[in-house]
Formats: sequence, structure tokens, C-alpha cells
Amino acid sequence: MLADAPASGVEDLVRIDASAADKVDAIRQVGQLLVAAGCVAPGYEDSMVRREAVANTFLGAGVAIPHGLGEDKGLVRRDGVAILQLRDGVEWNPGQRAHLVVGIAANSDSHIAILRRLTRLIQDEPRLAALVATDDPAAFSRALWEDGEASAPSEPAADYAETTEWTVDYPTGLHARPASAWVEAARASGVRLRVRHGGESADPRSLVSLLQLGLRAGDRVTLSAEGAGARAALDSFAAVVRRLTAREKEDASRAAEKAAAPIRGWKPVGESQMIAGVAASPGLAIGKVHVLCAQEFDVPDRPTDLANGGTQLNDALTRTRAQMKALIDDTTRRLGAGDAAIFKAQAELLDDTDLITLTCQLMVEGHGVAWSWHQAVDRIAGQLSALGNPVLAARAADLHDIGRRVLAEIDPALAAGSLTDLPEEPCVLVAADLSPSDTATLDTARVAGIATALGGPTSHSAILARTLGLPSVVAGGADLLGLAAGATAIVDGDSGRVWLNPSEADLSSARAWIADLAEKRAAEEAERGKPAETRDGHRVEIAANVNRPDQVAFALAQGGEGVGLMRTEFLFLERGDSPGEDEQAEIYRAMTEALGDRPLIVRALDIGGDKQVPHLDLPREENPFLGVRGARLLLRRPDLLEPQLRALYRAAKAGGDLSIMFPMITSVHELIALRARCEAIRAELGAPVVPVGIMIEVPAAAIQARSLAAHADFFSIGTNDLTQYVLAIDRQNPELAGDAESLHPAVLRMIAATVEGAKAHGRWVGVCGGIAGDPFGAALLVGLGVSELSMTPRDIPAVKARIREASLEGLRALAARALDMESAGDIRALDVPAIEQGEG
Repeated sequence: MLADAPASGVEDLVRIDASAADKVDAIRQVGQLLVAAGCVAPGYEDSMVRREAVANTFLGAGVAIPHGLGEDKGLVRRDGVAILQLRDGVEWNPGQRAHLVVGIAANSDSHIAILRRLTRLIQDEPRLAALVATDDPAAFSRALWEDGEASAPSEPAADYAETTEWTVDYPTGLHARPASAWVEAARASGVRLRVRHGGESADPRSLVSLLQLGLRAGDRVTLSAEGAGARAALDSFAAVVRRLTAREKEDASRAAEKAAAPIRGWKPVGESQMIAGVAASPGLAIGKVHVLCAQEFDVPDRPTDLANGGTQLNDALTRTRAQMKALIDDTTRRLGAGDAAIFKAQAELLDDTDLITLTCQLMVEGHGVAWSWHQAVDRIAGQLSALGNPVLAARAADLHDIGRRVLAEIDPALAAGSLTDLPEEPCVLVAADLSPSDTATLDTARVAGIATALGGPTSHSAILARTLGLPSVVAGGADLLGLAAGATAIVDGDSGRVWLNPSEADLSSARAWIADLAEKRAAEEAERGKPAETRDGHRVEIAANVNRPDQVAFALAQGGEGVGLMRTEFLFLERGDSPGEDEQAEIYRAMTEALGDRPLIVRALDIGGDKQVPHLDLPREENPFLGVRGARLLLRRPDLLEPQLRALYRAAKAGGDLSIMFPMITSVHELIALRARCEAIRAELGAPVVPVGIMIEVPAAAIQARSLAAHADFFSIGTNDLTQYVLAIDRQNPELAGDAESLHPAVLRMIAATVEGAKAHGRWVGVCGGIAGDPFGAALLVGLGVSELSMTPRDIPAVKARIREASLEGLRALAARALDMESAGDIRALDVPAIEQGEG
């Protein structure tokens, strides 16, 4: 077999510093080397030339691999490889120059080992350059077999000279995230490493090879190494392997805690399988699982010459690597390195030798590049799925996911992502994550509920899910992505759980629960037009969070009494350029006209943090949540601030009850500077004076509420951001999403301090964050002294109903008790409707 060929047997088949008149001459020379060595019969070189005429064998990076036609395999006497080193190169095709011509003769699949090594070499430019320049024939033997030995298909499961034993103690076995760390450590080791379990072994530089071992907790493995410094390198590699144990156990423990948490909401009748996530949008939904991008592809096989196919594949891999790097960077920024490791592991697959080799082998056999890539992905993913390990089945899903990205780059017509192929019956949509635009465009007639592996309960996607009335669970982890399409699931957006394959009894119970919820909501909606007035006559203003004029009618129909938050960043996020002053003025005017004499609070552009707009050319920041965002950005970018202020004052001049609100204020001088710009533009346009308020989103603003109230006409508390800054938790980090609780005592005390500071100057305080739309959260806020609540329109009827059933005295007592609690869980335990407490 080629993989076993000794160096001495190869050197005779290497011609150093050769020259060739043209491609055909080069092919004949390398064929004659094979003939002279007795590997093939005379005439094989003619077969190689004929093969080149029907399928180009230029592999890329200056390497060509000519070989004979399939029908001429009878001319092969024994496996062999011959190499022609052409330092000056020879034109293989226009724009392609070959410096290494590798002639292959093989009767079996032994040439796969050579292809595997060659695909590594074309990604190792320095080593290729050294081979083109070397005078040592043995260098080619080392290049083709020294590193290829570990991954050759016929390799026996034997250990290298230096060994160490380890028992897998990762609770969920060796899955992609720790395996990618193994790959990184192995590639950096500088020696040959092997991982053996029983009779199977793997090259730890290959993610697929490692995962195919199917290692589970308790499996005994042997790690081995050879080469210069093998012992030290092995010890270092083993230390990395063992060091990951603590993180894996911590992750497993956290998952177990989530699963064991008390269930609020519907409970199954029997013992159903369950995936625990974080509640994001309330309600219960039943449907068949539809995994986003999980549909089967019909990839046409369009044969092409190897040169074009190789170039297409290389370009597609390069573009996909760039995509993944951007995704990893963005996820690291938003969610942390731990969650970015999910995509880092996917990106490793783009460099996996087994995957690329199999693709190249299929192309060499005459298949098209897209078909070959798709087949390679399917075969290897199938092998992972067949191991019977649910964790590795999820890794097969990763492989399919990255495979589809590459397919879309090879041929845009194969791009899928498919929110367009939803089933006719309402389904449970499962995805790694959903962008706000994806969520906003969902067809609610075909989606019953949502479950995502990533995300947070205060993300914009979660907010939009609540707007659409879709029960939603986020941060469910990678297990969600391994769900079988078409399986039945129940999404509980109140408890943050996804129940799998429920029994008929469970389905009957869930349907009854849904019916009861619908009846309760119908009763609330029947009275949504009534004011939110407590039993003892205290009135609370109820507004809606609305971004566009066409959403106003629905908000008012749900019982909204105005718009408490218009997020103007959506005017910038939903397009490829910035809206001009005239366009903005028309939109703000349309908002005031839709509202009539009802109030409209417009938040000035809030860009930064998790909201990035490429066309604004904002500088990249290591931690954008603590960087130039909100008011800081507006003060630095008059090109953004001044057109918006002019548009707002033009709209105010035309009539309506409009107020301006500035985001992310941290100091008095920022507010004074922004008010000065407002006054200058107002005076220039001859517009009326309008209230100017600020968002309270950071602890600094809450603590300085008394000082800020001297310069602001009102406060609106953004509880989502305030929570993440008070608790130092990224609100989109799924590992911490359950801890980013706005009803944490520290957050409630910040709200109480804000209300107290506002009173000193007679200012009113509203809340436009997530807990304003939570009936229990709203009750607490009213008890703390908040006088206006703004929320997703669908939340309005339930919030109004909760306030109407209570007394202000009772709500103040409830808030006082909450401030004395030690945890958000203790506060949530106070959630008993006033009528159940005996009020009224």
C-alpha cells in the first residue's frame, strides 16, 4: 500500500529539478518513471494523457496529480507514486502553473492516503515552497508519508513510542467543543500524536477523526507520540485534555441544574424527555419540529475538470472561513468565548483532512465539486450519526450546517436557510439562533413556537417573538439542533422547557392548558380598552413599544394609550444606508398622525453594543457594551445626531404630542450637551419646546437620578440594559441568561433609587424594558412608584388586568417585601395575584 511505502522505495521515483516542454511532456515523464519502476505496464503514460484530456488533474497550489483512466487499471502492476519537481514550472492550464507533478498508480483505494497528504500540503504554502526548491529526494517521502501515516485507512491501531493513559471523564463524552481544543493542541505540538480506544485510533489533528472514535464518559484511551521531544509534547497535550475536565463538568452541572429547576407553568402527565432552556416569550405551543436549514438538498452532479473544481472548492472554503471568523468574533463579543467555541468547532471542519480528501477523491473520479462536497459531508455525518451517541449526532448537525454554508458559496443557487419552506401546519421552529429580521418575518400561521440553541430572553429576537405572540425558549443548547425533523414537541415559553415526543395524555393536557390560557386572554382582551386603574383609584399610563407607523393601529387596538418607546435604530438596521433628514421627518410625522393627540416618545439613535450597523463605519471595539454607544456615539457623530434632531423638531412643528429621549446617559454633562444641541436646532427651525427625557440604563444614571432630574423632563428605565450592567451579565449570553433576571433585588433597588431621585424635581418615571410587560413585574413597578409602563402591544391586556385587580396600598406593600428579599427566585415566589391574596 502507498501509505506503507518506505522512503528508500520512493526516492527512485523522484526527479529533482526536471524540466518539461509542456503539460503533456510532464505527464509522459512522470508516467515513464512509473513504468521504469515496474509499477505500471508500458502504455499507462498514454492513459494518463488521455485522462487529462477529459478531466483536468490540477489540484491547486502548483500541484497536479495525473493518473490513468479507470478502464486502464489493468495496466497497474503495483501501487506507486512518481514525482516530477519542476522548479520553473509548466503551464497546466491558462493561469495555472504546476511545480510538482505527482503521478499516481493504484489498483485499490490506497491513493486516498496520498490525496489526504496532498490536500494538507496545498494548505501549507511554506512546506510546498520548500519541496519545490529542495535537492533532497527523501524530503518528498517525508512529506507524503511521515505525517500521512496517522490517518491512512489501512493503519493498524498501534501506539507510538511514548504513551500515557487517560479515562474520559467529560460527562457528555468527547464532543465538538473539547475536541476542537484537542485539535488545536495537537497541531501546535510539533510531533506525531495518536489517540487510541480499543482497536480504533485517530489523528488528533483531525476533528472528524476524533469524533468518529465516539468516546463516552468512562472510556479508556491511550495517547501516544513520537518524534523529537515526543515525551514533553505528549505531556503537554495530555495536560490540555485533562484541563478541559473542569469546564465540561461545570457545563454539565449547569445543564442539570437548569433541568432540575422547579417548573412554573404546564407540567406533563408522564415522564417526557425534556430540554431545559430559558423562557423568552410566554405561552404553550405544540407542533412538529422544523429544524432551520435541515432540509435535504438535491445537489446536481455537474462534472468539471479538476482545475476548476479545485479552485471553486478552495474559493468557497476561503469565503466560508471568513464568514465563520466574523461569526466567531461576533459571538465572542455578544455571548463570550465559551459559546463562540460552538462555531469555532464548526470552522475546524473546513480544514479537516478527511473531509477535503474525500471531496477531492470524488472529484478525481469525475464528479462535480458541489456534488462531491455534499456527498463527503453526508457520508462523514452519517458515520457520526451511526455511532449512536446523541452528542455526536448533534455534531453531525454541525457538519451539515457548515456543509451548507460551503455549498452556498460554491453555487448560490444551493443556498438554503429556509424560512420559506415551512410546513403548512403550525410547527415548532428550531434553530441555532434567529436574527431579529428572521423573527420579524415569520409566518405565524405556520409557526406555533420557537426554540433556539443560543440567544437570551431580552434579545431583540425574543422581544419580537413576544410581539408576534409566539411561545419561545432560548439558550436550549446544542441538543436542540440534534432533534429529528418531524418529531412532536411542546414549547413552554413560561418555564423555558421543550418537551419531546409527548404522550397522548401529555398532548391532551397541553391542549387543555392552551385552551384555558386562551380563555383567560380573551377575558383580558375584552377589557383591554379600560384604563389600568387600581381598586383604590390610582391610574397608571400604559403605552406600547412601537417602531413603525404601521404598527400603531394594532398597539392602540390592544389598549395602548400612546407610544412609550419608538426605537429609531431600526430605521438604520433594516437597510444598507442611513435615512436622510427628510425621510426621518416623514416617518416621525406619520407616527404622530397615527397617534392623534396621544403621546409619542422617540428614542434617539441607540447604536452600539449588540446593535452594529456596517454602513455607519463604527470602529471595532473589544467590548462594545462598554464602549462608544448611545449618547456617547451621538455626541461624537453630529452627522447622525443633527439630522435626526432636525427631523424630530420638524415633526413636532407639524403637531402632535412628541417627546425626545436620549439613550445610555451616564453623566450630567452629556445631558446638558445634548439639550444644548436640541435647543439650538429647535430655535433655528422655530419649533415648539418638547419634553426631553433620558433612559436610565446604567447604575451611574440611577445613582445620579436626583442630579439628572434637574436637567431631564422625565426618566424611562430600560430594565434590560440596566439588568446586564447591574449584574455584570451579558443579556444575550445563553449560559447566564437564566441569571440575567430583571427582578433581582439589586435591580429593583436601582429602580427605587431612580424613582426617589426623580421625585426631588417632580419628574415622572416610566419603564420601557422587559419587566413592564410581565404582569407580576408591572405590579412591582407600580408599587415602587413608576407611573408609566411601555411594553410589547400583546402584553398590554394582561398587564392592565393585573393592575386593576390590585390596590395601590397592596402593591406598595408587595414592592417593600420584594426589596427585602435575597434573590430573584424569592421575589418570583411572591407572585400571587391580588385576588388570590384576598384583596378587594
